[in-house]
Amino acid sequence: MAGPMTGVRVVITECDHDSFGAEHELAGAAGAELVLTQSTTSQELVANAADADAILVQYAQITAEVMDALPRLRVVGRYGVGVDSVDVAAATERGIAVCNVPDYGTESVSDHAIGLALAAARGIPRLDRGLRAGSFDLPAVRPLFQTRGRVFGIVGMGLIGTATARKAAGLGYEVIGYDIAATPGAATFHGFASVSLDELLERAQVVSLHTPLTDVTRHLIGAAQLARMRPDAILVNTSRGGVVDVDALVEALRTGSILGAAIDVHETEPLPVGHPLTQFDSVVLTPHLAWYTEESYDELKRRTIGNVLEVCAGRPPRDIVNPEVLGAPGRNSEVVS
Repeated sequence: MAGPMTGVRVVITECDHDSFGAEHELAGAAGAELVLTQSTTSQELVANAADADAILVQYAQITAEVMDALPRLRVVGRYGVGVDSVDVAAATERGIAVCNVPDYGTESVSDHAIGLALAAARGIPRLDRGLRAGSFDLPAVRPLFQTRGRVFGIVGMGLIGTATARKAAGLGYEVIGYDIAATPGAATFHGFASVSLDELLERAQVVSLHTPLTDVTRHLIGAAQLARMRPDAILVNTSRGGVVDVDALVEALRTGSILGAAIDVHETEPLPVGHPLTQFDSVVLTPHLAWYTEESYDELKRRTIGNVLEVCAGRPPRDIVNPEVLGAPGRNSEVVS
């Protein structure tokens, strides 16, 4: 960062990371003050970030009311891709920039999606649990199939979806893709066939979700879509929990209309103990950590704080959800140099 930013205050509202060395390094180099808090309510967040020019958030809900209670706030930086926890429209109305890190962790998330798909398809967690309990129960996981000749469907052919497609193809799967912005059959995604969502659901033995959570994609996979899936299909979700209607998924698993699921993201996080999904041996669950590798962890932290420091310095950041605010005066338009 060029030039000190004396007087700029950056507050981390809440974050479960185990260290903040990268954030302190970049804030210190810029001359900004960095404050780490662990707010558990919106009231605590407002009190802790009262004088903040920028806030970094992980899970906190940043509503219009929160923004109105923070009169100095100029930018919200989110640790992650999705910004569904931030009222972007309200931020834009108030001239507050919203930044995310949309393309970090592509390799990490796609690795995890493939790992989940294989673990579920091969019944590995169930076999592991059985062996630890002194049982070798092949019938419990039959039938198992090789990857070659099976169809792997990607819903959302962005960076992560395309990386997942490439890796699935390398394992021998036939890969097909659906993207809401594409016309089915009109083109290919980096060489992978473009199909409709209905066709993908009807053909694929693995359905892997890689879409953001929006009003359009919320419960994109519901009862009707699950009913279209094959009885030997596995649903993999490393995108956002709200993309799947979990009640409908539980019912599909209960009735055996699909074979299994592998889920990293959940509508309620952390996943409550005793959640219905935990009752199925055919389900593999992980705690929203597909994003994590040492490489992606460092990249996420540096780019999250880097974005907000750029805004506070009066420069366009690498990643911004509402770039139109940079051309508007906003509530606090003075440039700190």
